[in-house]
Amino acid sequence: MAEVKSDIEIARAASKKPILEVGAGLGIGPEHLLPYGHDKAKISAEFIAAQRGKPDGKLILVTAINPTPAGEGKTTTTVGLGDGLNRIGKKAIVCIREASLGPCFGVKGGAAGGGYAQVVPMEDINLHFTGDFHAITSAHNLLAALIDNHIYWGNEQNIDVRRIAWRRVMDMNDRALREIVCSLGGVANGYPRETGFDITVASEVMAILCLSSDLADLEERLGNIIVGYRRDKSPVFARDLKAHRPMAVLLKDAMQPNLVQTLENNPAFVHGGPFANIAHGCNSVIATTTALKLADYVVTEAGFGADLGAEKFFDIKCRKAGLKPDAAVIVATVRALKMNGGVKKDDLGRENLDAVQKGFANLARHIENVKTFGVPVIVAINHFISDTDAEIAAVQSFAASHGVEAVLCRHWAEGSAGIETLAHKVVELAESGQAQFSPLYPDGMSLFSKIETIAHSIYRAGEVTADKAVRDQLRVWEEQGYGHLPICMAKTQYSFSTDPNLRGAPEGHVVTIREVRLSAGAGFVVVITGEIMTMPGLPKVPSSEKIFLNEQGYIEGLF
Repeated sequence: MAEVKSDIEIARAASKKPILEVGAGLGIGPEHLLPYGHDKAKISAEFIAAQRGKPDGKLILVTAINPTPAGEGKTTTTVGLGDGLNRIGKKAIVCIREASLGPCFGVKGGAAGGGYAQVVPMEDINLHFTGDFHAITSAHNLLAALIDNHIYWGNEQNIDVRRIAWRRVMDMNDRALREIVCSLGGVANGYPRETGFDITVASEVMAILCLSSDLADLEERLGNIIVGYRRDKSPVFARDLKAHRPMAVLLKDAMQPNLVQTLENNPAFVHGGPFANIAHGCNSVIATTTALKLADYVVTEAGFGADLGAEKFFDIKCRKAGLKPDAAVIVATVRALKMNGGVKKDDLGRENLDAVQKGFANLARHIENVKTFGVPVIVAINHFISDTDAEIAAVQSFAASHGVEAVLCRHWAEGSAGIETLAHKVVELAESGQAQFSPLYPDGMSLFSKIETIAHSIYRAGEVTADKAVRDQLRVWEEQGYGHLPICMAKTQYSFSTDPNLRGAPEGHVVTIREVRLSAGAGFVVVITGEIMTMPGLPKVPSSEKIFLNEQGYIEGLF
């Protein structure tokens, strides 16, 4: 049996084109590219603005069934499909999120695709890249510093220090920082108070950057951030502290989409990175809308399973940006179906038709949910070496019984050649005119009713519970004019429920709302459920233990 190369070995052996050449293929002149080395560049705001009158290409969403803890290749399939569409003669651009250092050194080890369906430079994309996350972290923490500084110098805005809503962020999983007390040490250090850290990808600044259409929109949204409340409970905005303009300065370059390439030298926009389980889980609006002006097909992903990623893509990103997806691909693996059928992670490599069939309920639920939004669906079976012919045939037969095709894809091992069939099928679906996209709920519905609609329609919950304080807070926000905002659910990715161990397609479960946060700048209400944390922790054996520099100075351990 031939040796299987690691993702990083494959990426390192790639024959990359100069990034100016990749840009030229999209009609982007060198004067509109800001190179970061030879293999990545940012696209100028002037070029993006000049594209606005052009017609849009077709928008394809790649989502998935509920994953196993190891991940099942949604980004890999997104990249592979982009390569596959280019292979069959379509001009296609891949749009994916940037990787966070937290999960990179925690569980995932990387987020640039895998095998022969990757975006490169893989090491850079998974680490510091072009500095976007650093800029977002700095802008967020500038506002945090300005809040405490304002209070220290007399508190002209009469901020109630008990009601400061703005926490700090860093791009690393560090449970020790979830809840802290700051400003200890005496008068010179300010007024002690409780606060905490979230991970950068959960920052409202990240969400704002990913939903802004240009720098002017970015600055206005930053000004709309609510940092806390006065004693009369009136909100204090970032613009009240004159913070939005310097924050926008820090984000000026970060707002520009990043252009890289796939292993097959096809263009990819990698920009923005909100988590799907604690944020809205989509790459930036500006990257997606720009790509639609430059390509026949844009393939983008939404984080984790469709219950999280696709729902937020449709109800937040598409609603806010006026996007209308033409087709959706649901990534399924035999492994994930088995786990949803009750098999433990260590036993996923063994044939188990019974478990695969038990896992079908999870796939069926996602198919039904995506169709609810009026978007036609196809299933991509991301092939793993351990899959058997009988298991694959069972998945295809089940999908057919639900009126959708399930196409076996071998892009991880074969690149675009292994996903050519899916590419043809996606073109047929997108060109069929079946798409009649509509969000799940109207803007005018009450905030709690929106939460219930998601819980009942997408999660199949029997009940939504929330303390009186949560319900009262939602009513106050409605009275303040925020009732029209969509909902961003913070929930485990491993289950339709809020219990990560409840696999398959549970019904009648209870969704408990622990906390709600108003993201007035981004334009949504974050609803935190179950045990989900906006500052994750590292596992007992983090991926960082396997990441090192070898004797040649190359990075090992990213995968």
